[in-house]
Amino acid sequence: MRTRGYAESVTSETPQERLPEERISPEPPPSAELTTHGVGPWPGEWPDDERYDPELLRHGDTRNVIDRYRYWRMEAVVADLDEHRHPFHVAIENWQHDMNIGSIVRSANAFAADTVHIIGRRRWNKRGAMVTDRYQHVLHHDDVEAFVAWARAAGLPIVAVDNVPGSVLIETYALPRECVLLFGQEGPGLSAAALEAADVVVEISQFGSTRSINASAAAAVAMHAWILQHVPFA
Repeated sequence: MRTRGYAESVTSETPQERLPEERISPEPPPSAELTTHGVGPWPGEWPDDERYDPELLRHGDTRNVIDRYRYWRMEAVVADLDEHRHPFHVAIENWQHDMNIGSIVRSANAFAADTVHIIGRRRWNKRGAMVTDRYQHVLHHDDVEAFVAWARAAGLPIVAVDNVPGSVLIETYALPRECVLLFGQEGPGLSAAALEAADVVVEISQFGSTRSINASAAAAVAMHAWILQHVPFA
């Protein structure tokens, strides 16, 4: 998945040729919320709706949100998303501070997953999330045992995604409408405890020479497979 990068300014000037104030007051890096698809201050009379944020109406909205949520308060966006989140969850093992977790959270937000579950280390790299974690429910579980106990109590089958012996093709498997899609780390994949706890293990069809695809890419493919099976399209 794409991760955010700051554009670097290129100039032919030497440090001595630049004005003093240019050396003393460099431009601050852009916020993670800034995008090229923002809008300026609200034109005309402000809407009489508590969902709208006065600061955004006054100064404009450059956040990475769809047009429907322009100028809305963050709390209002979350409340509206809660009305139509899909009933699948996403879980990721995090034993080595995996850099893919942020991108997986971003995809979970894009596909309106109910909740993202982080298993293992509490801290995770949020850069790839592009601030979408503010709009996405995220829960932490200390270990696989705690996560499995939560899933069982919630009545949700665990669908592990990994290309291991005995796995079935996700393209041919009927994903449960309510379930947890469980992903491992980049490199080692899912732990033995996670694979043992899974109700089923599915893998994504591949047709090239590489043995596996990036963990965040695999998560996006699996989430979209759920969407294709359970979301009606005209």
